[in-house]
Amino acid sequence: MNIGLFGGTFDPVHRGHLALARTALEQYKLHRIHFVAANIPPHKQRQPLSPFVHRFAMLALATAAEKAFVPSLLEAPEEGVTPIRRDRPEKDRPEKPNFTIDTIRRLKQTFKASDQLFLLIGMDAFADIAKWHQAEALFRECEFVVASRPGYSLADVANALPESLRPRPEVTRPFHKQPATGDLVLKGATVHLMADLHQAASATAIRQAAAAGKPLGRFVDAPVADYIKKMGLYK
Repeated sequence: MNIGLFGGTFDPVHRGHLALARTALEQYKLHRIHFVAANIPPHKQRQPLSPFVHRFAMLALATAAEKAFVPSLLEAPEEGVTPIRRDRPEKDRPEKPNFTIDTIRRLKQTFKASDQLFLLIGMDAFADIAKWHQAEALFRECEFVVASRPGYSLADVANALPESLRPRPEVTRPFHKQPATGDLVLKGATVHLMADLHQAASATAIRQAAAAGKPLGRFVDAPVADYIKKMGLYK
């Protein structure tokens, strides 16, 4: 089976996330996709987040109609789905960040030998992939599915790889004007590049709209919008 893993803060999950997942599901013949809300994302530890329980609940609502979409508790707080305080100094927090490599390995413990893992990620996040914890190991554990964006070339994608996997400059130079689409298959790394999905939704814009009391229907599905309103999130 081809299995996808889509991680993020999902604060909140929106139509852009779902469009990416649906496209990947069809294009790469995925049998299911695990949506993994991070309890403590390594790259956003100073950014205030909604409690995990709310972000997971919105994921469950957003994916309820898709049999292939699985809201996952792989990165739930150790004490269960309870809110994590963000008002404590970082050095005093007992929680450890959720590294993607650890999540992948936990998920793969449930796999059969023939199962293949695909990690779904946006282009902006992939641009910093070399800085991720055990970045080289990530490419050994799975293939990447990257949602492309205008302004990125195939050379940009190749040059974003960890240094040990990166092609020589003379190899990538001819691809600086080639859009970031298609497949990039190198020794030790396979990256599938989806065309731009033209989804304008962003979590920041949704939080700002919610704070201002504006309708959220153009960003999120009705169950998620209703949950945000009912729980008073982002006020």
